[in-house]
Amino acid sequence: MGLSVMERAKFLAEPHVAGVSVDAGADRAPLNVPVWYDYEPGGDVEFLTGRDSRKAALIAKAGRFSLLAQRTSPTYRYVSVEGPVVWSGPTTLEQLARIAARYLPAEALPGYVEGSDLGALVTFRMRPERWLSADLGAV
Repeated sequence: MGLSVMERAKFLAEPHVAGVSVDAGADRAPLNVPVWYDYEPGGDVEFLTGRDSRKAALIAKAGRFSLLAQRTSPTYRYVSVEGPVVWSGPTTLEQLARIAARYLPAEALPGYVEGSDLGALVTFRMRPERWLSADLGAV
């Protein structure tokens, strides 16, 4: 069963490891890799990656990507969003700390942030245009 607008936004705002997919060219399947991300209901999806990564180059070229967040424990639920990149740029300390804080224990956060090379990172922001969602345990 599909989720309501409010349910899907709330689910996407939870800290799931998500899969990002982007067109990889005519003779390749889409690139699909896991990422940490941030989202607030009604806003844009934001994630960071290596500035020189294949993922970053493909997203910059395509100008859009999709993101799938899922829960595999009962009940199985997913939300997929797809849309254009509305901003990209060098990752700031605030962006890195905010996204990492969703996934790491508080005591690990300072070491992770301090040990990261901000100059090697880029952040992408996507405006969700299309949504797919389901809760396979809903009745």
